[in-house]
Amino acid sequence: MTGLKLYGVYGAGGFGREVMPVLTERLQRQSPPDQEWRAVFIDDGADQTHPQYDVMSLEEFAQTPASSREATLAVGSGQLRRALAAKCASAGVALGGVTASAAMILDNVTIGQGAVICPFAMVTSDTQIGALFQANIYSYVAHDCRVGDGVTLAPAAKVNGNVEIGDDAYIGTGAILRPGQPGKRLKIGAGAVIGMGAVVTKDVAPGVTVVGNPAKPL
Repeated sequence: MTGLKLYGVYGAGGFGREVMPVLTERLQRQSPPDQEWRAVFIDDGADQTHPQYDVMSLEEFAQTPASSREATLAVGSGQLRRALAAKCASAGVALGGVTASAAMILDNVTIGQGAVICPFAMVTSDTQIGALFQANIYSYVAHDCRVGDGVTLAPAAKVNGNVEIGDDAYIGTGAILRPGQPGKRLKIGAGAVIGMGAVVTKDVAPGVTVVGNPAKPL
């Protein structure tokens, strides 16, 4: 064991490469001057490489000498994030998250473990969000929302106030969810997919994909 703290971004694809500088900026800003740390990608694909950072399998990451190991999951599927979180737990790797310094989180917000909140994303007041949440650039969740585990917001997804989103739902790039009402939230069911640019004006059932303006089942 050493004093080294090891951090991994799980997923060396496009989103992972966007998350890595957010993570390293946080480490540079928050780590004590005498703390040694190292950031790598974790990816189980044999052909993954990166010009700046090492790419390791989860097994290699778990076996690298370090005083602590933490993985931030950077894949777009909530179900896959759940599976990777279970793999990390089995390997003895802690689950980490990251919130960009350019993101904004307002009052009375709770967010579960393992969230990734990218630059210029926003979560406003009185909102509860589950574990393994992912908010890509320029997305937002407004006031009085309830968001389950493994929910993904693609870039510029707009979740307005009083919306309830079930586990593993995916809100596509530029999609807009209209506001619900106090005591009567707009509901997006677990595993639902909201297509790119869709405008959702009605509840969406679990597992259903909707597209268009107004959004209708595909």
